[in-house]
Amino acid sequence: MMKWILIVGGGFVGLGLLVTLVGLALPREHHVSSQVTLRQPPESVWAVVRDVGKTATWWPDVKDVRRQSGTESREVWVETAGNGFAMSLQVTREVPPSELETTILTEAGAPFGGSWTQRIEPTEKGSIITVTEDGWVANPVFRTMSRAMGYHRTLDSYLKALGAKFGEETHPRHVVRGGPF
Repeated sequence: MMKWILIVGGGFVGLGLLVTLVGLALPREHHVSSQVTLRQPPESVWAVVRDVGKTATWWPDVKDVRRQSGTESREVWVETAGNGFAMSLQVTREVPPSELETTILTEAGAPFGGSWTQRIEPTEKGSIITVTEDGWVANPVFRTMSRAMGYHRTLDSYLKALGAKFGEETHPRHVVRGGPF
């Protein structure tokens, strides 16, 4: 019996070590983009994505969004996910109705951080919205988990929910610099 306990315990330790080593080999930073085409004019898409405080009303991954009081120059929002995890987002750039950038406000020792840039481009029949995440993951174990789950997962969830907000079924395309793949 003790032999099996040691074998199973050793297996878990080995797996943990492997996950850590893989994470150390992965880059800390990542740059990923997803996009969808909507049958909405850019101004309509802009109105929804710019109303940060109402994100929880149409994106199921978010439970609550509240504006943080006392911020001086730029607006800060506290977004709470369905699992209760809260993070502060600052609107760092906006060019209506075509570009919005939000950045996660982090403290020393934060497990991850980065920014989202949303670009809205007009088309003949609506718009294309591209969301780009420039992020980083500090902990190598979390880095491995993020890579395994896919960096596009949250972007795709957001874009599908945005499409649903307009009554449209969307299929996000992953974009590499220069075009979708």
